[in-house]
Amino acid sequence: MLDAVERAVREVGRDLAGRQAAEPLAAATPERARAAFDALDRPAAALLRERLTALRPRAGWLDDEWAREVPGDGEWWLCDATDGAVQYLSALPQWAVTATLLRDGAPVLAVVHAPLAGATYAAAAGGGTRLDGRRCAPRPRTLATALVATSQPPRIARDPQALRAAGASLAAVLPHVPAVRNLGPTALQAAQVGSGHLTAFWQYGADPANLLPGALLAAEAGAVVSDVRGAPWTPAAPSFLAAAPGVHAQLVGLLRPV
Repeated sequence: MLDAVERAVREVGRDLAGRQAAEPLAAATPERARAAFDALDRPAAALLRERLTALRPRAGWLDDEWAREVPGDGEWWLCDATDGAVQYLSALPQWAVTATLLRDGAPVLAVVHAPLAGATYAAAAGGGTRLDGRRCAPRPRTLATALVATSQPPRIARDPQALRAAGASLAAVLPHVPAVRNLGPTALQAAQVGSGHLTAFWQYGADPANLLPGALLAAEAGAVVSDVRGAPWTPAAPSFLAAAPGVHAQLVGLLRPV
């Protein structure tokens, strides 16, 4: 089934990549930008839903990509046909197509495909993580040689505590690493920890729709996934940290006081 999901996600990615404009969208208002995006995203989302429903007809479908509550029972598809809408409309390559199957509130399968980067991450619970068909794992690093990343969930301005912590965390981590970056979709960045392209990724604020696929991909590859205090991560957690095993404890030490 994982291979079939990967084929569906790649199909949607090819379609979207072929329709991405070569120049950034000229939209004077958020409403115009949203309308332009919907015209591209809705057909892609419909195609993805058609393909995945055929694979798992009895699974439910979570349409709201900003959802903060994850159903605790049954099987559900959690998908984002164009994860990284801002980058897509800005004619940038950092966007992805994601598909995650949840069972009783936990991810059991996830695929994140970045068409313009030519990278496809896929994992099933207990089976490890593949990058473009090959098993991947975090790379050994020290913080002194680490490229780390962070991001913010949608509408973080509505969560003043998360907003404050996001800023404070940069001041806490920057003195210890060569660089902190935000490289696009949250799920993709968490997956990149699993393949060693990033050494760590963290975020403040509840964001299960974007973190669930990345959490599975990172953990199945061998990264340590927790909240920033080192406790097990859950979809309701107010923070997220995925890191290579050798630096996880150090990052918890830096981020816990924030």
